[in-house]
Amino acid sequence: MILILNGSPRPNGLTAQMILALRIGAEKAGQEVRQFDVCRMNVRGCTACEYCHTKGNGRCVQADDMQEIYPLLRQAETLVLASPIYYHNISGQLKCVIDRFYAALYPDKPEPLRRAVMLLASGDTDVYDGALFSLAGDFAGYLELETKAFTAHGDAVPEETLREIREYGKSL
Repeated sequence: MILILNGSPRPNGLTAQMILALRIGAEKAGQEVRQFDVCRMNVRGCTACEYCHTKGNGRCVQADDMQEIYPLLRQAETLVLASPIYYHNISGQLKCVIDRFYAALYPDKPEPLRRAVMLLASGDTDVYDGALFSLAGDFAGYLELETKAFTAHGDAVPEETLREIREYGKSL
């Protein structure tokens, strides 16, 4: 199963175009795809209370919309983090969700999770370093996941990039 976490508030922006391309490819290949638009969800920040790693046994004490994401995060083979770039990193809404992964992914990731993919959109070409640093350190390094990133900037995602994303989706 592929879990897509959309960190963009724009329903028809570049991020949405890239998500659609990946979904089309993956669904054509028979993959189940689940998507959450995290900007429209009620997800509070991690409070560092450590309940999840003590009494909670991997369950967060907060009762918010993360409870919809946690079960699918534990079932997913592929995690897709899609976001516009704000101040050289992913959106705050998506960052908040990732911070809450602490309950479910640390110290051990769920067994089926094998890869993390980033779909990043921006108005400029040279602003992806912060997001890619997180992909390399947190997801490839710490969680030992395969990683892949696609970027697009400007007013529209180039058709060549959309084709690459669709083909990648088919390969999942």
